[in-house]
Amino acid sequence: MSKQELPVVDLNPVACCSPIAVRPMDADQAAVVAPLFKALGDPVRLRLMSMIASVPEICVCDLTPAFDLSGPTISHHLKLLREAGLVDSERRGTWVWYRARPEAFRQLGALLDISGTPAGA
Repeated sequence: MSKQELPVVDLNPVACCSPIAVRPMDADQAAVVAPLFKALGDPVRLRLMSMIASVPEICVCDLTPAFDLSGPTISHHLKLLREAGLVDSERRGTWVWYRARPEAFRQLGALLDISGTPAGA
């Protein structure tokens, strides 16, 4: 795979999972969903995700200065977010632009919805 090609993550397995308050996940469903939460479980990646999600799109050149980390370290964190299916990216010249994948967050939100649980449960 060239540096220009980026993997596409299939979010359908997450979409098929019912909210965790409806019924417990089976092992296969948990294995599919866990990488999404793992990607968000790091403070740097969570901040990056927040910065990306707060605008329609953002250049890596605008993300890197916000951290006391090297460019390659930021790129590694962005790669993990991309591989988890939480962001899309597009190379424009020498820079890469990132945008959140709203469908990924809608599906995670639906998975975490506990509004249908009985009171006191």
